[in-house]
Amino acid sequence: MSWDGYIDNIIGRAKNSSCDKACIIGLDGGGPWTTAANANNITLAAGEGQKIAAALKSQQFDAFQANGIWVAGLKYQFLRSVDDNCVLGKKKDNGAITIMKSKTAVVIAHTKEGGQHGDTNAAVESIVQYLESSNM
Repeated sequence: MSWDGYIDNIIGRAKNSSCDKACIIGLDGGGPWTTAANANNITLAAGEGQKIAAALKSQQFDAFQANGIWVAGLKYQFLRSVDDNCVLGKKKDNGAITIMKSKTAVVIAHTKEGGQHGDTNAAVESIVQYLESSNM
């Protein structure tokens, strides 16, 4: 399965169709692993992947707290970090964002407006656990 297949897997695992978009980037440098070939890919703007990956790798979320979390050109309000490997954000009238890291990757998923953020979180966590079990 190509990395783009993981997008469909994440969306399919989210209960109640809460998740509508996702992507995977590298933990080292934030380069994209998934592509726009999948219509549900989150395409990050220039520099966003690097900032997200650096924050997750260093477990330093001060910049997110001060400036928000920028994903695909949109600024999400930082809600909290969980266990230093997950970051949650929200944008009024535009849903929420879940960002979680594995050993080598960062999984980013969007919860559509009105969807359950917890359903997306669980879907992302299951993919991260799978990646971890594969030493990724």
